[in-house]
Amino acid sequence: MPDVSPSPEPIGALLSQGAISVRAILAGERIDTRGLEQQETLGRAPLIIRVREGGVAVLFRYGVIVLLDVVTEAEQALLERLGPLIREPFAPHESDDIRIVVRAEGDDQVDVDGTIVLKELTTERIQVVADVVAKSLILAHYESRVAHAFDRIEPMAQMLRRHGRLGISGRPLLRQIGNALLVQHNLVGRVATSEKPDLLWDHPELERLYSRLADEYELRERDRALDHQQEIILRTMETMLGLVQQRSSIRLEWYIVILIIAELIVAVYALL
Repeated sequence: MPDVSPSPEPIGALLSQGAISVRAILAGERIDTRGLEQQETLGRAPLIIRVREGGVAVLFRYGVIVLLDVVTEAEQALLERLGPLIREPFAPHESDDIRIVVRAEGDDQVDVDGTIVLKELTTERIQVVADVVAKSLILAHYESRVAHAFDRIEPMAQMLRRHGRLGISGRPLLRQIGNALLVQHNLVGRVATSEKPDLLWDHPELERLYSRLADEYELRERDRALDHQQEIILRTMETMLGLVQQRSSIRLEWYIVILIIAELIVAVYALL
């Protein structure tokens, strides 16, 4: 179990009052946070812990860690301590870096350069920012996987167009269908990229901040585009699998015909 240092201090006292560095890391397929949730933490849903070397971290069960004011050495130390809790870790880690600036006289918004401006540092605001950044990173991860799937489909489609055959067995197609179904399950069931965080029910005043961030990172548009691409992949794979099965059925019918002819030849030879 990693050593998480509890703190009664408000989250603003643990972070810089100027520019705050934010780094989102996709550590693995899943993080088991149940043991950490039982300890004293800075916030829950999503879970916020204090990094003992300095800064704070927001942990998401779908594998993303959002670090605020955490230096490189402290980041490596935290990942090592969290290692036993990370399922199917990724190497290298995908990441995204942004900045948060506090302006008490301003409003919660996003500058033209992508800097997130907060009028005050509260636990709930940090949770909203971390939620959006984490969803954006996981969307980028699955967008890459879907693009890779399209790269695999293109040669098969080209062969089908040029030669009228696939030249591939059904097992790789089934693996592609399974991968597409798994992506859909993770996005809808675990990450829920198109859903608002639950904390907005208790803090409706943060609705505008979440909407601005979701629009900036195009969460809804990317989620819909990814869902559409997944449907195309599934339909294409199912069509190709049907062609492979049809080819196998035709081949099996020919084998049966050949066996029948061979049996007739043997019978005629015996009579003669």
